[in-house]
Amino acid sequence: MTGTDLAAPPETPATHRDARPERRSRGTAGAVVLPAAGVVVAVVVWWLITSGLQLVHPVVLPPPSAVLDAFEAARGRLLESTLTTTLETLIGFLLSTVAGVLIGLALAASRTVERMFSPLLVAVNAVPKIALGPLLVVSMGWGQKPILTMVFLLCFFPIVLSTATGLTSTPADLAELARSLSASRWQTFRKVRLPAALPQIFVGLKVAMPLAAIGAVIGEFQAGEGGLGYEIVQSGGVGDTATAWAAIILVALMSILLYFALVVAERLLLPWVRETTSR
Repeated sequence: MTGTDLAAPPETPATHRDARPERRSRGTAGAVVLPAAGVVVAVVVWWLITSGLQLVHPVVLPPPSAVLDAFEAARGRLLESTLTTTLETLIGFLLSTVAGVLIGLALAASRTVERMFSPLLVAVNAVPKIALGPLLVVSMGWGQKPILTMVFLLCFFPIVLSTATGLTSTPADLAELARSLSASRWQTFRKVRLPAALPQIFVGLKVAMPLAAIGAVIGEFQAGEGGLGYEIVQSGGVGDTATAWAAIILVALMSILLYFALVVAERLLLPWVRETTSR
């Protein structure tokens, strides 16, 4: 073995930097190709069950071609209903986000407040929300008020829990650093506790987003005068299951798009999280 072999330079940081764009490109391609492949597999299985092997009656689960034809026949109405449900989902989600973060802040700020109201919050979350639908209609009437209330009731609890958990689990070394710098309580909250809690808060937001869509559809079942939930009830009531399934698929697509929009927002607002955590 020669001295040249012993002196072979190790891989330099520049090599690591050069490999990052390649890994990112592969990750981006995988983020698009793999979900698309999953959708293709699901559609093929759906076709096999309904048309190829005919394991399910078309009245229960229409084949993909029938659902596509139903969507084409009622495209304008279904797209308008999708817009209605999307707006209700977003408005209810924003309201629950504001209220959930504020309640989480109150729980994290005071042990007394936490002990007083945590059991009540758990009790409210444990009540089956669909059982409250008729009561909301009686108290608020038809329209968006009971729908938004249903969205709020379904998705505010994960936001409260994630906010309180994030704010009360600040890394000890960061808290000690703030104390050593004689930071005020507000400075500690703004510079240390809140940034450290944001990843956990986004976890709650990502859990709550699909629940908001579920709440909007359940509210439209009970009190809607439009929207995808209303379309599902009306189409299913007259035996038009193809249109009902088209509306269900639109609900799923809307939920997926809103969820990944939240994921993109997290990556843009918290770029340091991906840099400081391992896969």
